[in-house]
Amino acid sequence: MSEQRVPNRRWRTGVLLGFGVLANYLDRLNLSVAAPQLQQTFHLSPGQVGIFLSAFFWSYALAQVRSGILLDRIGPTRIGRWSTFLWGFASLITALAGGFGGVLAARILLGVAEAPGFPLNAKVTGYWFPRKERAFATALFDAAAKFSNVIGIPLIACLVVGAGWRWGFGLTAVLSFIYFAAFFVIYRDPSADPGLSRGEYQYILEGGATAEGHIESSSMGMLGYLLTKTKMWALIVGFGAYGYTFYLLLTWLPSYLVQIMHVNILHSASYAAIPWAVATVADLLVGGWLIDRLVAGGYDQSQVRKAVLVGGMTLGLSIFGVTLTANPAWAILWISLALGGLSAAAPVCWSLPSLIAPKAGVGSVASLMNLSNNLLGGAAPNSRRSSAVAPRAAL
Repeated sequence: MSEQRVPNRRWRTGVLLGFGVLANYLDRLNLSVAAPQLQQTFHLSPGQVGIFLSAFFWSYALAQVRSGILLDRIGPTRIGRWSTFLWGFASLITALAGGFGGVLAARILLGVAEAPGFPLNAKVTGYWFPRKERAFATALFDAAAKFSNVIGIPLIACLVVGAGWRWGFGLTAVLSFIYFAAFFVIYRDPSADPGLSRGEYQYILEGGATAEGHIESSSMGMLGYLLTKTKMWALIVGFGAYGYTFYLLLTWLPSYLVQIMHVNILHSASYAAIPWAVATVADLLVGGWLIDRLVAGGYDQSQVRKAVLVGGMTLGLSIFGVTLTANPAWAILWISLALGGLSAAAPVCWSLPSLIAPKAGVGSVASLMNLSNNLLGGAAPNSRRSSAVAPRAAL
């Protein structure tokens, strides 16, 4: 079967994962937008708000390794159904919370429920896509994390200003339940999907798709094996550095514009959307389309991925430019350059578990990588609290 005649059912799975990450990240960012109102409603201290912002990251990070093991033992279908249902439930109870304890419990539950999300996507992408399409397939779900800020921050800001903070969480609960229903109805592993043609299935397998199956070694044996590998430690350290900067911007940018740059909440939402729009484009075009095109053109796939990864992470250092200006426009420019570089590198990182993991070990590799990412992500809101009290002249 010629490549031009291969059906495209696999891309339905790619779009499904992208929508899931969009809902996933709206769940995460709504608190950073609603924090000022929520602080007033429950008479919270800045320290308590910092606990809210960190609670998700710590519970999410601590659940990573266990969720990766479960993915490799049980498979993405069952884990995906349970976790997506709990996303929506966590947002719903946040919207109905009556105080500090209720919101804190909901954020912890959200972290545990969303822990399998990205490792699951990495595993599913390995199942469904040949290697030469892996970069763009990965960019579809990774770019959705960035795009959520383009539409999510202005939308939630309008809801918070016009109707109150509870409506922001109500919206994300609805979107999460919609994704749960879509995942339940649509997703199957390739071998179990009755709508997948034999020709497309063969095309996926011959292109180097990850073999389906469950982990055969013990959980501790797999983890011990992975932690002896230099490549695994490179992923852990590198993705941790990425995660700190990414989550700092995710949680800090709206408050930074309001508190330090003195921009009102609606204008800050518009400003904050610009870097995330740049990040979305860089993710899809550089981290996804360009890599696949260069690999298809005969360039060495390892060298291509390394070049994009190193170049993107280096460009992330542009964030230091923010310290040299008190002008919101210049600050947004520096932040856009940093986020664009980091976003181009991110699909490379998320494609690596399905490319380098031992048999049935993609979930474990991805979860270790994401553990480092989110441990440092959990520290980012605390550093945000320190920077928020810095004098404007220091910026």
